[in-house]
This record gives sequence, structure tokens and C-alpha cells, in this order.
Amino acid sequence: MKAVIVCVSVSHGNTLRVADAMAQPLGARIVSPEEADPRELAAADLVGFGSGVFYGRLHPRLTDFARALPTGPRPDRRGAHAFVFATSGLPEAPVIPFTRPFVRLLERKGFDVGGTFACRALDTWAPFKLVGGLNRRRPDTDDLSAARAFTERLRDAHQVTR
Repeated sequence: MKAVIVCVSVSHGNTLRVADAMAQPLGARIVSPEEADPRELAAADLVGFGSGVFYGRLHPRLTDFARALPTGPRPDRRGAHAFVFATSGLPEAPVIPFTRPFVRLLERKGFDVGGTFACRALDTWAPFKLVGGLNRRRPDTDDLSAARAFTERLRDAHQVTR
């Protein structure tokens, strides 16, 4: 299986740590949006997209990259498989979902999104910085194990349906 993870990790390296854990069972290469080659993504069996959460959304660099991808059904592939992941100081709230808008964007681009993963992470955004940050020890080993298990399930499901 060929897998690629497109990751934006700008503040504390939290999202990159999660991406590393996810990449291991997939044998995936991790790239930034600026390094990503749309042809490589088109040839991949599974593509992950992830970033930290900024003002309730995934990072603009990741979103802009996804918006620039070709749109529509992919006649050369039966459903390009993808997943979305995020790290955030606060949990995803039903009234302010941070992964759902990105999932819809990917679906419009012709991806079959197999799931989302989110975990808490160190957040030093303005008010939290005053107290030394929120979730200082996250992502922890449990978070990284959960991230790895998430991609193992995707890998195994994808291999069964190929």
C-alpha cells in the first residue's frame, strides 16, 4: 500500500508527532503542503491530511492546498481513500466542528474519507499562554497509540476491500 500524509505542524510539533505515529503502520511519507506533489497523492492508496486547529479550523495552509487539488470523480481510481486528523487544545464541539468542513472539501475533490482522528495537545494560544498552556503533556503515549491504531484499522480495511 502506498500512503502519504500531508501535515501542517507549526506551534509545538504536536501534529507532527501524531503524523509520525500514524505513518509507522502505513509506511507513509510525511510532507508539508508545500512539499506535496498532487501526482503522488493521486497515485497513493491512502492520503492523510492533518494539522493543528486554529480559530476552530484546520490550518489555512492545509485548507488552501486541498482547495487547489483537482475536483470531481477520479476515473483513474475507484475512490481515492483519505483520512483527516487534528490536534487541538479543546475538544471538537458539535456546534463548531473543525474536521467536518475539511472532510466535505475532500469529498468534493473525489476522496472517499474513511474517518477522522483528533486528540488533545499543548495549546498556548493567548489566554492559555498566561497559565503556561493547556494540555502540557499531550499528545501522550495513549494519544499516539490511539493514532497508530486508527491508521492500522484504515490500512486493514483498505487491504480487505482492494
